[in-house]
Amino acid sequence: MTLSIDFIDRASGVGVWLAGRFDRLAPATGRDAADAEALSAAIERLVVATADETTRHADDVDTVNLFAATPDVPPALEGGHRRAGAATVRVSQALSSIARDAVAILAAADGRIRRCAGCGRVFHDDSRTGNRRWCSMLTCGNRAKVAAFRARTRSAQST
Repeated sequence: MTLSIDFIDRASGVGVWLAGRFDRLAPATGRDAADAEALSAAIERLVVATADETTRHADDVDTVNLFAATPDVPPALEGGHRRAGAATVRVSQALSSIARDAVAILAAADGRIRRCAGCGRVFHDDSRTGNRRWCSMLTCGNRAKVAAFRARTRSAQST
């Protein structure tokens, strides 16, 4: 899973977002939505603090650690005749999996959480070389390259 600050679109709701990422998800309750909001906010603040190289708030660390400590979605190979474990995935298990992913990314002191050179959003650089500058090549990267090309073209035409 790729970490995204806005991993839960508050308008569409936790159930819709999680159902698109986890098979066999049980219906979300009001408590699940509140838990997802708390986890989302804590991850967002931690990611921003990491990108800005500021101090992480202890309450946010505790929130992520709490969710990461609960049972997560058990891994399973496809293709067997039997399904081990529960028939459905509880929302709390899905949130635990997300928290564990966040812990893995935030604990790595590799400097790959950074701000986009174009829009300023925070992103995780998962490129092989680790030198990505934009949150998305389709938006910010493309805009920067188009602007550089136009500047070079104008410069060449004026000389």
